[in-house]
Amino acid sequence: MRYNWGVTKIYNKKKYIDTRRRLRKNLTEAELLLWTVLKTQKPGVRFRRQYGVKAFVLDFYCPAHKLAIEVDGGIHQTDRQSAIDIDRQRIIENLGIRFLRFSNEQIKKNLTAVLKIIKENLTTKQVISP
Repeated sequence: MRYNWGVTKIYNKKKYIDTRRRLRKNLTEAELLLWTVLKTQKPGVRFRRQYGVKAFVLDFYCPAHKLAIEVDGGIHQTDRQSAIDIDRQRIIENLGIRFLRFSNEQIKKNLTAVLKIIKENLTTKQVISP
């Protein structure tokens, strides 16, 4: 017997599976660089890439710490996309998910500093922004 507890599925909805797969196969250089490090993190800190939350796809997500990481390329610097990103981030944060955002340049030029910020955010309940 199946029970419906009235809980709406918000993670990795099936209707967005093709989008998530396409994004996983086409990581940017910065995303690939960061993913290479995140996937080898210590036990208990598992990141997933291209993780679905509602109708959105997060670049990286750590379910155990409810921490999302977004890697932004040049398109995210336009006024229109920036406004969309802010709205999207608010919706996700209202689900109790903490959010970090890095530019491609930050990751490529100073990966050590980016990793330090991520590590700090894995040990705290408050987001420490770049």
